[in-house]
Amino acid sequence: MTFAIISALLILAPANPSSEKPRTVELSVTEKGFEPEKITVKKGEPLHLVVTRKTDQTCATSIDIKDAGIRKDLPLNKAVAIDFTPEKAGEIRYACGMGMMGGVLLVQ
Repeated sequence: MTFAIISALLILAPANPSSEKPRTVELSVTEKGFEPEKITVKKGEPLHLVVTRKTDQTCATSIDIKDAGIRKDLPLNKAVAIDFTPEKAGEIRYACGMGMMGGVLLVQ
């Protein structure tokens, strides 16, 4: 009986699970602002942003991605992970907490 149940579960289980491995993108905050300033990503592809503030000579002590409902503090020289999946094509803008420095995720 147990063998029959396990066999049935294996047959019904998806052969290719939908849990896609996230794409890792590194983003730095320097004296010039967010680098790179433009990043092209795919709609529906999980994204793992790793943001590191490398200078204290900036107002970008946090990152705000309003369209994704994300705001994270950026401690100096510490990598901050941000995970989300862009759900629609277009531009997703990100900026410092004051909105003076920023960039864009180009979602295709």
